[in-house]
Amino acid sequence: MADEPIGSGPVYLNLQMGPKLTRPVPAEVTEALLSAQITMTAGERSGFQLAFDLTKRGLITQRLLPEGFFDPKTRVIVTTSVKGTPTVILDGLIVRQEVGASNLPGQTTLTVTGEDLTLLMDLEERTDRYPNLAPAQRVDRILRRYADYGIDPRIIREQIHQPPREQLRVDYQTGTDLQYLNELARANGYTFYLDPGPRPGRSTAFWGPERRLGQRQHALNVNMDNNSTVDQLTFSYDGTAREEPQARVQDPRTRDTRLLAQPDISPLRPPLGRRASPALKRKTLSGTAKKELGQAEAETLARAATSADAISGSGSLDVNRHGYVLRPRELVGVRGSGVTYDGDYYVKSVTHNLRPGSYQQNFTLSREGLIARSTTVRP
Repeated sequence: MADEPIGSGPVYLNLQMGPKLTRPVPAEVTEALLSAQITMTAGERSGFQLAFDLTKRGLITQRLLPEGFFDPKTRVIVTTSVKGTPTVILDGLIVRQEVGASNLPGQTTLTVTGEDLTLLMDLEERTDRYPNLAPAQRVDRILRRYADYGIDPRIIREQIHQPPREQLRVDYQTGTDLQYLNELARANGYTFYLDPGPRPGRSTAFWGPERRLGQRQHALNVNMDNNSTVDQLTFSYDGTAREEPQARVQDPRTRDTRLLAQPDISPLRPPLGRRASPALKRKTLSGTAKKELGQAEAETLARAATSADAISGSGSLDVNRHGYVLRPRELVGVRGSGVTYDGDYYVKSVTHNLRPGSYQQNFTLSREGLIARSTTVRP
């Protein structure tokens, strides 16, 4: 869908619901849908809110709502179709419903709120042990528990190898699966999220570094008169965001400690800006002296990489005017904002706002430095 230009073509929305396996909702439900808002953010759980028009004698009021059709843990899949090309933008579960009754005709509404399928991984606390399993192997073992929901794992092996040695340590999980997956991701400078699709009922659980390589999406143009495709774009440079982590390790035989060298973050964060922002803050990492060298190095690399993005941007666009649907967790170019802030960015989050006849997107961007590395971006 991303490379299929929209132009003035129609945009359709398809809604499926069910307990685990879903099916298309009755036509009355689709016709009653007033709005859909779906937020997707790198490293965080996606959320959604759907609003429906309630009529006194309608199918929703008379039968579906009393029978539990919109109850919590009901699965919801939303697919948009542009010129016949479908794209799944949500696969999640309802967690809350609200009914707003009004004396005014047409003002009584049902609103359901939910989160993506990672909610399943956050419902039960467990204690588990993982002897002789590296972080990526532990992630794989956890994600296989959710195959019934059509979740396929995509796991990138950690950058710094941490060979498991049961005779020295056994890694334990305490808390929910989602908490442990995020904990492992943070310790390695990685991110974890669910990407819905490509078919309804399927999704990919990604555990790895933010994807900052590969083909860029079509450029966001601002302040370019008739060629502008973005309504608004605001940039900021936070000089205190980037940190220089300080970590020490101890030799278990001699008890001598030494300071680890500053890591090269480019394997995790390939530079997008020509002039990198300096680290104004030094952060001492606690507890690294008691860890093995690989763990301490991975933690230092993770801290340096995740704090690197001092440049951020935010804005909104009309999908029909832009011509393409902006995808989160990928790269996009910016034109028209000046030498300092033009160039490639990582799309940190996207919020889809759909109403009859309207498809708007709010978005946030990030990168680690100023000034584009290339004189051109993908149009």
